Amino acid sequence: QVQPVESGGGLAQPGGSLTLSCVFSGSIFSFTTLAWYRQAPGKQREWVAESTRGGGTNYVDSLKGRFAVSRDNAAKTLYLQMNNLKPEDTAVYYCNNRATGSWGQGIQVTVSS
Repeated sequence: QVQPVESGGGLAQPGGSLTLSCVFSGSIFSFTTLAWYRQAPGKQREWVAESTRGGGTNYVDSLKGRFAVSRDNAAKTLYLQMNNLKPEDTAVYYCNNRATGSWGQGIQVTVSS
């Protein structure tokens, strides 16, 4: 199983935006739920958002309206658009394929002035 690869993280100012990408491999991409998780320093990994196999999206309540998840099945890529970033969004972000259980290596997002 090839590990998914995240990109697009880095440093952002409060109120700024970042878009994360995660490229997957495999032939069942279109038929699986894909998710984003994050882990802040000293905290457990938490579910952030998902793009379901049926084309829907779900979000943790606290992030609704600021984060948007989307996917490009042809490119086998999952995205996370993050707007109006806050310092508490600082974390390592991970993508996950629910069907295979594979995880990306994680990418750092830091929100600071």
